[in-house]
Amino acid sequence: MTSNDRLTGTSEANAPAPGSDRDLTTARMADAIRVLAMDAVQQANSGHPGMPMGMAEIAVALWSRHLKHDPAEPRWADRDRFVLSNGHGSMLLYALLHLTGYDLSLQDLKSFRQLHSKTPGHPEVDVTPGVETTTGPLGQGLANAVGMALAERLLAAEFNREGLPIVDHRTWVFVGDGCLMEGISHEACSLAGTLRLSKLVVFYDDNGISIDGEVRNWFADDTVRRFQAYGWHVIADVDGHDVEALDRAAAMAADWAANGRDGRFAPTLIQCRTVIGKGSPNRAGTAKVHGEPLGADEIRATREAMRAADGMGEPWQIPDDVRQAWDARARGASARSAWNAMFDAYRAQHPGQAAEFERRMRGELPIDWDDIVDRMVDDVIARGETIATRKASQNALNHLGPALPELLGGSADLTGSNLTDFQGAGALRVSDAGLVAGRHVNYGVREFGMSAIMNGVALHGGFIPYGGTFLTFSDYARNALRMAALMKRRVVFVFTHDSIGLGEDGPTHQPVEHAASLRLIPQMDVWRPADPVESALAWAAAIERDDGPSSLLFTRQAVPFVTRSEGQVAAIRHGGYVLRDAEGAQAAIIATGSELGLALAARELLAQDGIEVRIVSMPSTTVFDRQDAAYKARVLPEGMPRIAVEAGVTDGWWKYRCDAVVGIDRFGESAPAAALFELFGLTPARLAETVRAVLERRPKH
Repeated sequence: MTSNDRLTGTSEANAPAPGSDRDLTTARMADAIRVLAMDAVQQANSGHPGMPMGMAEIAVALWSRHLKHDPAEPRWADRDRFVLSNGHGSMLLYALLHLTGYDLSLQDLKSFRQLHSKTPGHPEVDVTPGVETTTGPLGQGLANAVGMALAERLLAAEFNREGLPIVDHRTWVFVGDGCLMEGISHEACSLAGTLRLSKLVVFYDDNGISIDGEVRNWFADDTVRRFQAYGWHVIADVDGHDVEALDRAAAMAADWAANGRDGRFAPTLIQCRTVIGKGSPNRAGTAKVHGEPLGADEIRATREAMRAADGMGEPWQIPDDVRQAWDARARGASARSAWNAMFDAYRAQHPGQAAEFERRMRGELPIDWDDIVDRMVDDVIARGETIATRKASQNALNHLGPALPELLGGSADLTGSNLTDFQGAGALRVSDAGLVAGRHVNYGVREFGMSAIMNGVALHGGFIPYGGTFLTFSDYARNALRMAALMKRRVVFVFTHDSIGLGEDGPTHQPVEHAASLRLIPQMDVWRPADPVESALAWAAAIERDDGPSSLLFTRQAVPFVTRSEGQVAAIRHGGYVLRDAEGAQAAIIATGSELGLALAARELLAQDGIEVRIVSMPSTTVFDRQDAAYKARVLPEGMPRIAVEAGVTDGWWKYRCDAVVGIDRFGESAPAAALFELFGLTPARLAETVRAVLERRPKH
């Protein structure tokens, strides 16, 4: 084999002759995708017909000859995963799902891009049967696929037994130029090469066109050599409109996935030379076909030009012979039946492992989960340590990691700072000697890639991924966090060094706006715990939550341990609770994270003046905001003055109708933490003074 294997359809003796029945059938299958794509986009008066029309033959080769799936059971554990990373071409995927037999009707296609339809503008997981991930932000689907392939590799290493490979599937990805221009493609594909994820196969739609025109003017990379440098196998210069050549390329990639290529295992990139909008007489190969309807006249001309489009002359018309050629239900049922038989044999020989595999793929926690949490919290309370909450986080992981084999951790080159490893985790390593299946991934300096890969791990199932970096670098990962929330996936984002309390590294590393910014993401739970007890329960809440991600914000500096009653410990789960109170309390101080200790000290100063205050600890505003009105009124009674304090921007606290907020509405400085808290007025004396000023402004009764 050469380093760039090249396949063409014309040089192979076994390729069907032009005009043969097989050649005509594949041409009609491809044209069916084209007509559905252009009809749907035209009816919606919105969408992207060019990519589906240009990748139609690639879809025929993969979906009719290689993809292992069962339309009747889209969540089958050992199905191949298919990711449309260039998600703007969603009608390609919708056409495939409809034609192969998924629960996606022709009427659903006619509702493309309409309110509450099963065919939204970009693919959305849990909306359309058969869609594995939400794509659209380019490059992230590719990174998700890396996570899926990683999950498959680790589950196979853990659960497969000789002769019983219950985890044995591939992850196939379609990408375009835009995906490979995005920086996340470098982060994810570099790591995939290092981890030798051989069951990851990427079809690159190399059509040379993006929205602005010919990409050679801004994307002149040698993509083949780029991926070879990552350690990938590359099959170059495949005719993306030759189904037989594409079939052979996919077969070669599948063989390398199973057996290696000259003994070396790696992901595979298949470079497919295509024409965007193929079939359109006047728009094919131009940017005009990328992102707008063809128009009635061009659609008519396209239909007339299609040599295989007999019986497809009217909108939405797909002949029976084409539907039969595409129908994957019988083949899928057979594949799943064979796997079910194998799993029955596996269950008979390894009943405990079979039950564990099923539990984890269902996303259920162990039956003794409550006991695990209780033991963890009891241990934290017994220790009563004054430590940084990042260390408290690691202590929690030392309880949770051994008890939850599905926890898969990692860090973006900050393991020793984030403290995301736990006792016995082991580092994931891959070498010529094979896989060392540790449960802590060194993602390297790749915050965005790490986060999107974790999304893919969660989407695959079988693991609860978490990964760490500094809070200020959440900006690098921002869109992957948003996608985790949009997809409602259980991913835990660990952010340490959460304020000016990190000290001397200065304003480049000191988060000021970040906690408030994360709280703005819908469906993202944000926890900023104040001490080891709140840290432990923040972890418990994040793991228990199966309908969305959580961001856990931890300190670099030590914070005091806080004593609580049993009821107060339980109340932490409400996101906000009364920690200290007094009869006749004149005001409530709302504090979060490291500023809770400041609030408690201010309370003592105020008591010396005969001013009693209530202390409300609010480790999670997002969780507190979901509580019922009665609970929130008990914590923050109407008429009681409210003063909030956090070492960050103040805007987000005014929604609690505060009379004052003590915070930081500017960037930090480089200095020791103590000097910075003094500089910014985040001291017990300043907070007590603020409370007095609020009370003085209140009318006397």
